[in-house]
Amino acid sequence: MSASSPSEFIKVRGRSLEYQRIAAAADAPTLVFLHEGLGAISQWRDFPARIVAATGLPALVYARYGHGHSEVLQQPHGVDFMHREALESLPELLRALRIVRPILIGHSDGASIALIYAGSGQPLRGLVAMAPHVFVEDISIDSIAAAKRAFETTDLPQKLARHHRDAARTFYGWNDVWLSPAFRSWNIASLLPAIKCPLLAIQGHDDEYGSMAQVDAIAHQAGGPVEVLKLDQCGHAPHKDQAQSVAAAIVEFVVKLRSA
Repeated sequence: MSASSPSEFIKVRGRSLEYQRIAAAADAPTLVFLHEGLGAISQWRDFPARIVAATGLPALVYARYGHGHSEVLQQPHGVDFMHREALESLPELLRALRIVRPILIGHSDGASIALIYAGSGQPLRGLVAMAPHVFVEDISIDSIAAAKRAFETTDLPQKLARHHRDAARTFYGWNDVWLSPAFRSWNIASLLPAIKCPLLAIQGHDDEYGSMAQVDAIAHQAGGPVEVLKLDQCGHAPHKDQAQSVAAAIVEFVVKLRSA
């Protein structure tokens, strides 16, 4: 993020959340960026600013509870943590910041949160889902188990500490939920038919956390128009692995939304 976008803090559900606004404007739809399971504002790097510059739209980037410089996680998440974020925290945040009918751009867990939000009937102009999770796959669990081993045997804690106030709580808050037996039945496919807004789904062929079955489910079951971008030589972070292609696709998608 640029130095011209300093972090601010706001209370949502009684917890302090870190956020940044880029090129705030009252008369234009806002791009709202929703980070991954171990994400934070800083991990987006300059990607939101690039989309803002190319589209001329303002953006909101924030760190969920337990992430970045937001309030440190005090108790374990439940298996419904993405539903709580989508149905309670995100609507309250948008109301407090007076953001109406945003365009959501979500990555991984953030993409799933965006899908749940859209599937609950909340007003949206459009939605971009990068490496989304619609249901739990074996590949997801295997990679999340591997991430736990890496956290406990490599310098991953030090790397995450650059982005989070309490790297261990952030990591285990995400990892423990995904590895819990109760989470294996997590599935949001039933919400897809209720998503009526235009949707862009992006998935890498080399994603270690999910297969093409995720975006195929969205394409086949969503209730509105869906575009799918499948990328070669791309893992779980399309906006980093194929930054130019992903940025171009998002900009084209957003420009079409504005002209519709």
